[in-house]
Amino acid sequence: MSDARGNRVGDKIALVTGAAMGLGRAIALRLAEEGATLVLADVDASGLAETERQIKSRGWPATAVIADVTEEAPVKALFAAALAAHGKLDILVNDVGGGTSGHVWEAKVEDWDHVIRLNLRSAFLCTREAAAHMRARRSGRIINLSSGAREGTPWTAYYIGNSAYSAAKAGIHGFTRGVALELAESGVTVNAVAPGPIETERTGPGFRQIEQLEYGPIRATPLRRIGVPADVANAVLYLASDEANYITGVTLAVAGGR
Repeated sequence: MSDARGNRVGDKIALVTGAAMGLGRAIALRLAEEGATLVLADVDASGLAETERQIKSRGWPATAVIADVTEEAPVKALFAAALAAHGKLDILVNDVGGGTSGHVWEAKVEDWDHVIRLNLRSAFLCTREAAAHMRARRSGRIINLSSGAREGTPWTAYYIGNSAYSAAKAGIHGFTRGVALELAESGVTVNAVAPGPIETERTGPGFRQIEQLEYGPIRATPLRRIGVPADVANAVLYLASDEANYITGVTLAVAGGR
């Protein structure tokens, strides 16, 4: 990342959830690099502080707020703090997600519920707060993180199983489309980015273990490589920018052709 600052989202206030590491951190840094003022949210205090430090070390503005965005009260407090500090919110990126449930024949109901809550409930709660504000302003960008898993992931299904995650990310796809239609007349766009296999601190070791297996991610990806966080961050930046002002209700696959 360069210290030179662009202006594709200049003067915009952007709130990124799940910003403590991985894709959330990469997205926050990319938006900051292109001129946005960041509000960063996560439950991981140390990771969140590091993301804030990386942005501020380049002289760019950012504020970290520790918040569990699967719960209603912390979400309301998060958005109230952001609006009190900045007076507006232009961009919301719902990045919180993840979780595993195992093969369906052995999955525990509490694991299923956790995955749905982490991925879908968080997106709903944050989007509800942002939508009320953006609708009144008749302006805004909401970007959700779906996944290639919304259509099933061969290596995950074969080796460990995680139908809850596939269901949750398919839900994000439908949620994005529905909310986009609800907000269209207000000039607010709502889109999703669906990453394929992306190497982060959390996923990298697992990919290394299975990349050469028959159903591994490299063999199942036409471009024959695992993606990097910047691939996803660039897609989010595009959807957040004025360049995408006639795009809404779309789930953009960033998955190497899978």
